[in-house]
Amino acid sequence: MTYNFATAPNSTEEFWMPFTPQRLFKGAPRMVVRAKGMYYYDEQGKEILDGAAGMWCVNAGHDQPQIKAAITAQLEDLDYAPAFQFGHPSVFRAASRLIAGMPDGFSHVFFSNSGSEAVDTALKIALAYHRIKGNGTRRLLVGRERAYHGVNFGGISVGGLPYNRVAFGQLLPNVAHLPHTHDMKRNAFARGMPEHGMDYADHLEKIVYLHEAENIAAVIVEPVSGSTGVLPPPKGYLKRLREICDKYGILMIMDEVITGFGRFGAISSSEYFGVVPDIITTAKGLTNGVVPMGATFVRKEIYDAFMTGPEQFIELMHGYTYSGHPLAAAAVIGTMDAVQDQKIWENAVAMAKPFEDAMHSMRDLPHVVDIRNCGILAGIQVEDHPDKSDTGKFARDAAYEMFRRGLMLRYTGNNICISPPLTFDQNHLDRLVTIFSEVMRDLKP
Repeated sequence: MTYNFATAPNSTEEFWMPFTPQRLFKGAPRMVVRAKGMYYYDEQGKEILDGAAGMWCVNAGHDQPQIKAAITAQLEDLDYAPAFQFGHPSVFRAASRLIAGMPDGFSHVFFSNSGSEAVDTALKIALAYHRIKGNGTRRLLVGRERAYHGVNFGGISVGGLPYNRVAFGQLLPNVAHLPHTHDMKRNAFARGMPEHGMDYADHLEKIVYLHEAENIAAVIVEPVSGSTGVLPPPKGYLKRLREICDKYGILMIMDEVITGFGRFGAISSSEYFGVVPDIITTAKGLTNGVVPMGATFVRKEIYDAFMTGPEQFIELMHGYTYSGHPLAAAAVIGTMDAVQDQKIWENAVAMAKPFEDAMHSMRDLPHVVDIRNCGILAGIQVEDHPDKSDTGKFARDAAYEMFRRGLMLRYTGNNICISPPLTFDQNHLDRLVTIFSEVMRDLKP
């Protein structure tokens, strides 16, 4: 059979797009062809302000020279090397640099290809850790309502977004869920961490009472729930969860795929929230979105628990073909160089208050019912559309119209999420607020 791939006609039809209404998109595609700094560009060269950092991931801005140089240099020397019982210098260099920036006590990192894989890796490590420690009954995994932990079976199971689960029927067994912390009655338009809601953490005690501590392996939470519309934790909530986990010997996993790598001015948001978990998952900003990569960080006592028995035996039967891929490792190194040399995370800290002020300046716009922010993350919730069969229409229509006017933001349900690259300044904020405000005022049922 003769193949002639080069002459296949260009089409938008064949690609089954992720998390996308296929027919709606392909009827009127939103296409970008170039990116630089804070902007995307469409096929006509129109400038589109990136208010979403791609998809929470381009934290250092687009087209970073240091990242491109690192990847190019790596490609000249080595395109691929297996990570199963082989190694290459870049992946060890990347791991060392990352651990140097992590909270005290973290000693090792396991690389994967995405946040979804980083989460599944964390869940498997937690289960295996308890078995190694002689606590094989600890199999229950505790997630939270309205949480997003990726789309692998483990992540969907502990996640709490019903529309991510309903199509797939029964998922993993031995899973329980905490209630979400979104409390509009008490906390609407809260700036930063809401005052009310620490008591939501006490529901973990109820789960312990129902299932018994010796059966619970881990609790996994996003410090700020992102994909559900940006839900910051109430003051004291994460600390209370940590206290309960310590009380009953339960591992605490923080999913920092969104909150890590600068959103709170550091690799991890642990310092900001004053809570150090046992396992941290990351992805997205890890490589600035340039090359797919995920990472799962563990405290030393967890890693050491696996380092027993004969040294010729594999301690953890887990991994991926592309774990620690040379180009991804190079992208990590280039990203770390860029954020340090250009003081990008320092800019995020300096711009946190102007960002908050800009977000809350929009509270009186038509259709806006809540605004939430924390670090360089914000969610603006809009009212339900009168069409009860399509209640999220206002948010979707607004996001599509903003793109037409030169602003890229993401919508999820009735929420519009804002997470610009951390290289932004006041001029970018002003432009974002202007376009957002104009669209909301023009929005019609």
